[in-house]
Amino acid sequence: MASKYLQVITATGSQPAAKKLARVLVQEKLAACVQIVGPVTSIYWWQGKVEHSQEWLCLMKTTAGLYPRLEKRLRKLHSYQVPEVIGLGIACGSQAYLSWLKSNVSSKRNRTRG
Repeated sequence: MASKYLQVITATGSQPAAKKLARVLVQEKLAACVQIVGPVTSIYWWQGKVEHSQEWLCLMKTTAGLYPRLEKRLRKLHSYQVPEVIGLGIACGSQAYLSWLKSNVSSKRNRTRG
């Protein structure tokens, strides 16, 4: 059974970028909440070599039905050429929290630019 609720993860190169991304996604009701964690150290392959950088993780709470729109908007807003966008199903959670989450995202088409 697929989860109705998701936690979507991305990472940004700065705290201001993370805050801007979070603010837009919450204001547009594509995410009910975005938690920003950081800085974290990331070590990864990029263009044939191992890179090392500080990043800020954004943990977004949304519904599975909104994921395609959230991903599209996130990719448009993100400064990375290939941003991390991973949606993890929420297997279980407090019914009160999940109800709050559902009531704070849009089930209708948002009026967003882009």
